[in-house]
Amino acid sequence: MPENWERLVEALADEDAAVTAARLADRLGVSDRTVRAYVAQANRTGEVVVESGPDGYRVDRAAWARVLHARSSTAGAGSPDGRRARLIRDLVDSPDGLDVHEVAEAAHVSESTVEADLGRVRARLQGTGLSLVRDGSRVRLAGPETAVRRLLGSLIREESRRGIRDLSSLRAGFPSMEPFRVALVSELRAAGYAPNEYALDDVLLHVAIALDRVGRDRVLGPTGEEDGAGIAPTPSGAGLHESGPGDAVRLDADAADPHARSDLAAVLDRLVRATFDVGLPPAEVEHLARLVGTRVATSRTGPARDEVVRDIVARISRDWLVELGDDRFIERLALHVENLAARAAEQSYSRNPLTASIKSAYPMIYDLAVYLASELARLQAITVNDDEIAYLAMHLGAQLERTRSRGDVVRVAVDVPEYHDARQLLVERLRGALGDEADLVDGDSAEADLVVAVLAPASPMPAVVTVAPFPTADDVDRVRAEVARLRRGRRRARLASTLAHTIGPELFVRGVGGRDREAVIRLLGERLIDAGVIDGSYVEGALERERMSSTAFTDLLAVPHAMTMTATRSAIAIAIDERAIEWGEANVHVVALIAFAEDGRAEFQAVFDQFVEAFSEPENVRRLVRGATDYAGLLAELSGLMSS
Repeated sequence: MPENWERLVEALADEDAAVTAARLADRLGVSDRTVRAYVAQANRTGEVVVESGPDGYRVDRAAWARVLHARSSTAGAGSPDGRRARLIRDLVDSPDGLDVHEVAEAAHVSESTVEADLGRVRARLQGTGLSLVRDGSRVRLAGPETAVRRLLGSLIREESRRGIRDLSSLRAGFPSMEPFRVALVSELRAAGYAPNEYALDDVLLHVAIALDRVGRDRVLGPTGEEDGAGIAPTPSGAGLHESGPGDAVRLDADAADPHARSDLAAVLDRLVRATFDVGLPPAEVEHLARLVGTRVATSRTGPARDEVVRDIVARISRDWLVELGDDRFIERLALHVENLAARAAEQSYSRNPLTASIKSAYPMIYDLAVYLASELARLQAITVNDDEIAYLAMHLGAQLERTRSRGDVVRVAVDVPEYHDARQLLVERLRGALGDEADLVDGDSAEADLVVAVLAPASPMPAVVTVAPFPTADDVDRVRAEVARLRRGRRRARLASTLAHTIGPELFVRGVGGRDREAVIRLLGERLIDAGVIDGSYVEGALERERMSSTAFTDLLAVPHAMTMTATRSAIAIAIDERAIEWGEANVHVVALIAFAEDGRAEFQAVFDQFVEAFSEPENVRRLVRGATDYAGLLAELSGLMSS
């Protein structure tokens, strides 16, 4: 486990901009003073890892990489975690086991230290399908080869999450995978597949581990398990369905097209031989082909659950008033679902590095994906996790972007005296910069929301940006920023109006008395039931939705809701607490249980996205927590936040 100051650095590494001490304190569950102490510890590593400034803290990624590299090069004689990782790798590479006395002597530590490290290894192996077997002073790793590979992949991912990306730096003997990556993507496109490069790193890790293990004579047999003698299996099969390298493969014909898998196997066999000069056994190639076929290579043609997907998409379009009924989109989505079904059957899900950002930036689209996933589970018994839901959201979001209505378009008048083609050039420059977010209109500037002028107006006007006749990049940025401000102001004005009539005094709770998230949902649900807005089935629906995927769309805000619109009227019950409420992996301070009526679909879409957007800024949440000590304070803070 990382030290506390490392958790702070990892949190900063997730952000592109500076982060305030208050926001870091909320995220880590500590005080501002402790944050400052962590920063000081981080900068005692010999590098200035965390930089401070007027806007807060940011990580120096280059310095952090140097710290990690220095640590990895001395991990064997370093911290307990470093020794544990080295001990696991040595156990994996030594099927006959290790002698405790020899390990202690080689590491220049006492035997009691090695025994303590073995205790940490045992704890790390829980749930992996592997165990330690002791015979006097010798200790060995016992379990199936598939579990060994999962363990290796898990260790590498743990280090990767801490900032190391190059596979070859993580384990001696791992080759560079970049040439293989480039060749594989090219071959997949040429063979008529749509590559998924977001999931490609995970498959490349499978390939690297397969090469490493085969080079050590540890191979998979025809059924995907280890072939021959070596690490003895344990009686327990725990963890065999955990996603990771070496997952057991069930070669049922329903999960993937065997002909396509054969084609992929031929491609992989050729590329592995050409790139690494290694011939993998047929079972290994078949296993890798299965992974590529279900994770990173979507066929552009072939069998798919067209009708099921078409029916679900039709319901989404009807119930949420969105346009998704495009045949090409249905075909692409159905093909994705076909591979998703194969991954779900093996509980071997693809990882998505964009899950958190999609969830916070596009909550409505993510929620549509949750509904799609719930219907796939109900109709096809396809159960998926958050990463796979995010991939569904990417499909839905791309299609909605193609068909989205041009709401909140700002009308921009360009006030430029005619002189040769100067006005035309300015208009073309602005049109290219603003795209669909603005309409450039001719005529009276009184009809416009914003005026872009070369000469300052004689009398003050509410929204004017003065630019040069040949606008600079700064001029264009100022126009774009003003258009964004006007669009945001419109959305927040509508949200403020909606909140004013959807949150009554009886629907506000200050402090939840240490309740967990299910109890908080039931508490707010009871308020809505007492107000005649919903019944008990809506609360159960909200809990079911929560179990599918956490509704903590930001670090500090949760928006639980059901997937049906069965309320008698639109309403929001809101709970605010200075103490953090544990909400899955997040600690939130604001919980808003949203209920909408059948005729409130359009309102639901607007409020859902805008509510999350408004409170994606941690300072807004902290301001609400400080000021909303009663219902009057809640309204005052909401009004202030929506108008700012």
